Amino acid sequence: MKSTICYDDELMAALRNPDEAAEYLNAALADPDQEVFLLALRDVINARGGMSKLAGSAELNRVSLYRMLSKRGNPELRTINRMLAELGFSFAIKPQWSSEKTRA
Repeated sequence: MKSTICYDDELMAALRNPDEAAEYLNAALADPDQEVFLLALRDVINARGGMSKLAGSAELNRVSLYRMLSKRGNPELRTINRMLAELGFSFAIKPQWSSEKTRA
């Protein structure tokens, strides 16, 4: 019988790599459902030391952080930027269309 590796363990290991984590967050951000991005952000936070560690380094309340990243959470942009900065990431804006193909 073949041994299997838990998907969560593999995901957490991959998300410790900054490039993998950035791709994961970007893919989640492309989804129109905000909850997908919040779930991905929680995964990256867990892979990089957990909520308590992030709350301490970002000077955020741990309980508030859990609440913001819950299914009903609605964190402010400045809070997300703060979390991303502590994780070593930042938001970037890119055009959806090229300058030759602008949306009317």
